[in-house]
This record gives sequence, C-alpha cells and structure tokens, in this order.
Amino acid sequence: MVALSAVTEAPSPSPPDDELTLFEGHPALVPSVGLLLLSLVTLGLALPWLWLRSRSVHYKVTTQRLLVDRGLLGKKMEQIDLYRVLDYAVERPLGQRLMGTGNLVLVSQDKTLPEIRLDGLKTDVMALYETVRKATEVEKRRRGVRVLDAELN
Repeated sequence: MVALSAVTEAPSPSPPDDELTLFEGHPALVPSVGLLLLSLVTLGLALPWLWLRSRSVHYKVTTQRLLVDRGLLGKKMEQIDLYRVLDYAVERPLGQRLMGTGNLVLVSQDKTLPEIRLDGLKTDVMALYETVRKATEVEKRRRGVRVLDAELN
C-alpha cells in the first residue's frame, strides 16, 4: 500500500493581508531538568554556554510563515510558509514539563525543509499549536490550497 499526497493551488491567491506576529522569542535558557542539574553540578559554569545556545536561535511565527534564525556570528534562516504545513506534533517530555517548556514540530511538503522544530519554548505550547494550526488553515483557504490524500493498494 502506497500513500499518495497531492496539493492543488489556485493560480492567483487573494491579496495578502497584513502579516501579524503570533509568537516571537528564543528557546528557554534552561529548557529541561537535565540542563538545570548540569547548571547546578557545574556551579553555574554551564550558564554562559546555555545563554549563548539559547540566544543563537530566534523563532518568529506569523499569520503567513514561520521563521527560524540560527547562529550568533554566521546566520542561517529557515522559513516555511504556513500553507505548506501538513502535520504538527507537540512534544512535552517530563523534564520539559517540569520546567514549563515544550517543543513544537511542524511537518511540511517542502522538499528542502520537510520538518522544522521549535525546541525549548517557554510558552504554552498547546496554545501555540492551536494558534499555528488555525493560522495554517486560514492561509490555505486564502491561497486556495487543497491537500488531497489518497492510498494506492
């Protein structure tokens, strides 16, 4: 059995609305209990490394796209238009739940970036998931995108 997925897009989407920011931020400084213990065991010496690691990633979710900027000196930007998102996953392992953080994973039909992860989010990840899901559906409707799933036996 082979699963087949096709996407059809209208030739001319309606004019873009103003792009609104839904979420913007960095991963949490200490996203999990394991990293908290590392900080305690090293008497805080791990904190500068954790701070650099956190500040080297910047997330921005808008009503039309998701951007991830990585790097301190050399930058790499990854972007996915929300209408290309096919699936979502929320990950909240125990260590992150105790720290109030979580991960949001988006699967897209983009060949160069089929999966994009927003790790260590210090926000209500379930609420962000719902917001991104709704924005994705609105953007697909605005652009006239239809996702068709078919199985071949």
